[in-house]
Amino acid sequence: MPDDPELVGRLALACALGFAIGLERRLGRKAAGERTFALVALGACLFTVAGLGVSDDASPSRIAAQVVTGVGFLGAGIIFHRGDGGVRGLTTAAGVWAAAAVGVAIGVGQYLLGIVACALALLLLLLERIFPWLRDEPKPQAEDSPG
Repeated sequence: MPDDPELVGRLALACALGFAIGLERRLGRKAAGERTFALVALGACLFTVAGLGVSDDASPSRIAAQVVTGVGFLGAGIIFHRGDGGVRGLTTAAGVWAAAAVGVAIGVGQYLLGIVACALALLLLLLERIFPWLRDEPKPQAEDSPG
């Protein structure tokens, strides 16, 4: 088991990476922002680190599976159905899920994996600003012509 300073470093790194993803969401004027994403990554990292410290036979895959389940409920609360039959919040919910995965990766000591995943998540989220035609905007429906 890593020493306390390394564990604290893992928590801080997970929190910072989650914050970075959340900052992009906040700049895009989305409901969930820096604090939400930082807390999700921090929580996922803490569950992972604490779970690994409980016993020598704790399986990181079992811990990750439980984090995924818990974050799935949180993500479901972010998704809203619109009156036109569409949905809102899918990208933010997926971002929360990715932030949790980053937290788990940092929690098990896979620093490079977590940092690269965070960078890729940011790139994917920023693509909409680089290429505005990628925006998920509802398409106007054609009106029925009188027949």
